[in-house]
Amino acid sequence: MIFTPDDIGHYHDPAADPHEIDTLNIQTGRRNISHSDIANRPHDHSSTLPCFVLFGSAVFWLVFASLAGLVSSYKLHNPDFLTHSLALTFGVMRTIHLNLVAYGWAPLGVLGLAMWMLPRLLRAPLVGGRFAIAGAVIWNIALIAGIAAIANGKNAGMEWLEIPWQVGVLFALGGMMIGLSMVFTLFTHKVHHLYVSVWYIGAALFWFPVLYIVAKMPGVHFGIEQATTNWWFAHNVLGLFYTPLSIAAVYYFLPKVIGRPVHSYNLSLLGFWTLAFFYGQVGAHHLIGGPVPEWLLTLSIVQSMMMLIPVVAFSLNQHLTLKGHFQALKHSPTLRFIVFGAMMYTLASVQGSFEALRSFNAVTHFTHFTVAHAHLGMYGFVSMVIFGGIYFVLPQILKFSWPYPKLISWHFWLVVAGFSVYMISLMTAGVLQGLALQDASKPFMDSVTVTLPWLKGRSLGGSLMVAGHLVFAFHFASMVVFALSTKPFQKLSLTTEG
Repeated sequence: MIFTPDDIGHYHDPAADPHEIDTLNIQTGRRNISHSDIANRPHDHSSTLPCFVLFGSAVFWLVFASLAGLVSSYKLHNPDFLTHSLALTFGVMRTIHLNLVAYGWAPLGVLGLAMWMLPRLLRAPLVGGRFAIAGAVIWNIALIAGIAAIANGKNAGMEWLEIPWQVGVLFALGGMMIGLSMVFTLFTHKVHHLYVSVWYIGAALFWFPVLYIVAKMPGVHFGIEQATTNWWFAHNVLGLFYTPLSIAAVYYFLPKVIGRPVHSYNLSLLGFWTLAFFYGQVGAHHLIGGPVPEWLLTLSIVQSMMMLIPVVAFSLNQHLTLKGHFQALKHSPTLRFIVFGAMMYTLASVQGSFEALRSFNAVTHFTHFTVAHAHLGMYGFVSMVIFGGIYFVLPQILKFSWPYPKLISWHFWLVVAGFSVYMISLMTAGVLQGLALQDASKPFMDSVTVTLPWLKGRSLGGSLMVAGHLVFAFHFASMVVFALSTKPFQKLSLTTEG
């Protein structure tokens, strides 16, 4: 479903140096296809402008989210830094960082990839492209309003749901307009079989509005029910929205780059259905030790461990698909990001399953380890997949090659190095903090001071990650400027079907 007849048995990556891909094809004895032939293939332009708007918005918010996150990290070991206004305090900056990632960078990035993939997977033009663009504009307005509210002390008080519900109405409207464009496209498909990526995309488009609308209903959730709903949403928005859309991208881009169909379609469906059945109550393990019904916590722990099934199915499938083609990682920028992201999904999911166990949770709960775990999934998996997807898609949207290929390598190694330092520092700090909290002979402040050297390591790693993001944003902006200055803007225009 994702190949033209000439694609199978051929390496292809629009982000890579064409000569490197040619060399790779020759070295492996695979068929080589001229780049002029690739450029002249029929291309569906119906999703071009909506995807461009979503990607541009995502990169814009990534820059501000990164800076807010770095400031927040620095404040943990230097609390007197930037304290002259409410908006610059740790509580506000950390919340702004979270919401810029959760409602800016990540959703706009994965929705952009989904909107680009769907017309190609369905062999049908995107329906309502202008509708989707209007939805993206409303979503961005909502995010600006939400961040302004948080900066001025207006906060709903629930993690991942801090933005006031009045602004949430705009998110619901904008998200509905973006989502319905893709849902209507599903009904116009011209293929006899829906590829697994379509399953994941369709499910995510259904799950997210249910999660968000239920969690944001004003005046409904109180007390322990509010806490339970909070973590029901916070965990499920990762597992039932960001994760399926990112898995859909991996199932599309990894085979596409190496020119080899996915190893086992049955494994991919096993992963989909077990994710759907087992993820729903995973979030309650964040409330272990609280005044929550014991049966709910036990259910959450059991479902957390059952999540090993879809994770193993996905990981095994990706490994067997890539087997024999690992040399492509040296030549394909897209593949490096996608494979790294897929590996981090495996690590994050396995770690999350064991973190739900009461014995493990007793040490890591309420520590920096939980923050590290969140970044392992949201950054190591979701963000890296978005990076790889954008590197593959944008040249085809703009009909222009990335102007500075070396910057892609700089971006990759900066964020991988920074992420490694970040994760090692924060997980170590979390374990030491948890052990200190469990030692009744130690004063509480010992659990704080023991983390300080590692929090500085977190800031160092975060600085490298921010540097990588700035390189990425500069490269993205440069490509847009060069492409639009050398080619007519009509390249980004919508077709009649859009």
